[in-house]
This record gives sequence, C-alpha cells and structure tokens, in this order.
Amino acid sequence: MQKIMRALIVATSHDRLGDTGKPTGFYWEELATPYRVFREAGFEVDIASIRGGEPAADPKSEPSAEEPLPDVVAFKKDEAAMGKLRRAPSVQEVVAADYDVVFLAGGHGAVWDMPGDPALAALLGDVHARGGVVSAVCHGPAGLVGAKGTDGAPLVAGKRVAGFTNEEETAVGLTEVVPFLLETRLGELGAFFEPGPAFKPKVVRDGRLVTGQNPMSSEATAERAVEAARDTVGR
Repeated sequence: MQKIMRALIVATSHDRLGDTGKPTGFYWEELATPYRVFREAGFEVDIASIRGGEPAADPKSEPSAEEPLPDVVAFKKDEAAMGKLRRAPSVQEVVAADYDVVFLAGGHGAVWDMPGDPALAALLGDVHARGGVVSAVCHGPAGLVGAKGTDGAPLVAGKRVAGFTNEEETAVGLTEVVPFLLETRLGELGAFFEPGPAFKPKVVRDGRLVTGQNPMSSEATAERAVEAARDTVGR
C-alpha cells in the first residue's frame, strides 16, 4: 500500500508590527494556497501555530475586489480547514515523526516569533534529519534562522534559498520596523540567497529544503515541496 504523506503548515502567532501598533500576522494566501496544493496532492494536512490556538491573519491579506484570492475564499468556506486553524496546536505539541513536510507560512509576524522559538527549531531540524522536507515562503524562512542541521551548523548554511528580499521590504516601507532583514540574515548564516524580480514568483529547491520569495510564490513553493517529498520521502 502506498504511504499517505502528511504535511504540517505552521503559522506565526505574532500579531503586531513592532512598536507601530498596526496589526499583522500570517498571510492568508501563504497558508490557504499550500493547504489546497497539499490536499490535491493527496496529503493529509494539519495546521499549527507558534503559541497554539487560532493565529491572527494580516488584514492586508484578506480577499478584495482587486485580489479575489479564490484559495482563501475556498479555505474560509471549508469547515474542516477552518476547524484546523481555530484549534491549531502549538509547535511544542507537534510530533516531528508524524510529518513528511513542514511548511512555514509567511506574513510579517513570522520575523518576530519564528526565529527564536526553540520548539520550531527542533521540529525543523528533526524533520530534516529524518529525511523529510522543510519548506517556507515569503517571511516564513525566518523560521529557518534558528534551525540546525545534524552537524550543529545552521540548516541553511551552504544551501540555496529564497525569501522576502531586501528590495521588497523596502518597497513595503518596513525596513526600519522589522527586527531584521530576512535576505541579510539568511546570508549571514551561510545561505546562498537567490533573489528574483520583486513581487514575482520565485522558488528555490535545494534537496529537501524548498523556499519561496513572496505571496505570489505560494503555489509553486508548495508544488516543489510536494515534488521533493515524492522524490525522497515517497520513494
């Protein structure tokens, strides 16, 4: 019998943009679209948040007339999917051995609570060490900052990665608000950061590490994570 693979999508629990008082959180497209991609690929999909419980969504990521975001609309209408989001366990409660893929959804909140969370770092290191796939999109790669490989070095060291670029952070006017610039920090950890054109889809796969640049990369990042899982875990 062919193994049914399992994916865990992790969302930030942080809901404020630094000291600005403005709301943030996870980005809807970066959670709903991967959820749909994994489900269509036959995966069982769970959702966790850093602290546990329903995470806050960035209000700027809500569907609108200009951006209808059908995956987000469909997710919100799916009672089972919304139930998973509302009852999300904390990362600390998650068992790494249960998952073939861990996918870190972005949203600016991720740069505050993902990098320093020891449970998330342990989860990512464990999943990767077990032969699983670690994936992240947009600001989600902030969760890779604390993750270590089996040799104790940063998980991203020597690997090709993508993520929200310094150019894009400047374009949205938050370079002085975020605690660090993701492109710069990943480079400091020894990653080979590969920026694409601003706000255009860009995905980088380096073995079992799959990263995407921005919300527009959500679908392709999840698709490459599925591909990586089938190439390795599903053999």
